[in-house]
Amino acid sequence: MESQVVDGFGVAHFLSQTDLVGRLVLLVLLLLSLATWYLIVTRSLAGFLAQRRARAFLARFWSSSSDLQRRLQDEECNHAFARLAAEGLDALADSGGGVSLAAAGGFAEYLSRRLNHVIDDEAAAAEYGLTVLASAASAAPYIGLFGTVWGIYHALVQIGLSGQGTLDKVAGPVGEALIMTALGLAVAIPAVLAYNAFNRRNRLWLARLEGFAHELYVLLTVKSVAADAADAQLRRAGQ
Repeated sequence: MESQVVDGFGVAHFLSQTDLVGRLVLLVLLLLSLATWYLIVTRSLAGFLAQRRARAFLARFWSSSSDLQRRLQDEECNHAFARLAAEGLDALADSGGGVSLAAAGGFAEYLSRRLNHVIDDEAAAAEYGLTVLASAASAAPYIGLFGTVWGIYHALVQIGLSGQGTLDKVAGPVGEALIMTALGLAVAIPAVLAYNAFNRRNRLWLARLEGFAHELYVLLTVKSVAADAADAQLRRAGQ
């Protein structure tokens, strides 16, 4: 008879015997786990596609011998590097048209503001989902621990009411209550690993983007200076 009672303990038995508080804890852990794995899958896929597009774009961009406008003519602005190049060309076109913003601080300052705006937008977009991952990583163990404490309390109350305080009557319910802690850790560990991996990916991505922006800045400012010099020569020739 005792062996049948011991064999009855387990995850299924715990889930069937837990009360409303325990089920709410399980629901919260389930939601955190679903959110974590959704972000892991979607962000990993998006990062992979963005990296592949960026590599192909940079290879085409730096290997082309045509001017910048023709290099971007057939490109889709579906990643940050293409948007950065397009923004730089728009700034160059605006300065050539005498836009007041460009005239106010000079082309170099205007171009720097435009490029920094793209980088800031990309940095903000890269933060998507990290708050949820950080919350899951930090809160899930404590939520699981709360479920364990509540389960132990509930089990001890039931044992006290039954008047049977032997080891075999205590060990089973207490061991079942530890399932909550294990579930909390199962939610938190992937969230911690994903948060660290995405943070590293974001740092490398933004570093590459800033390096490309610097090279683009030098390229466009030199182009602007050359265009200004050519215009000056034409004006002197016309005089």
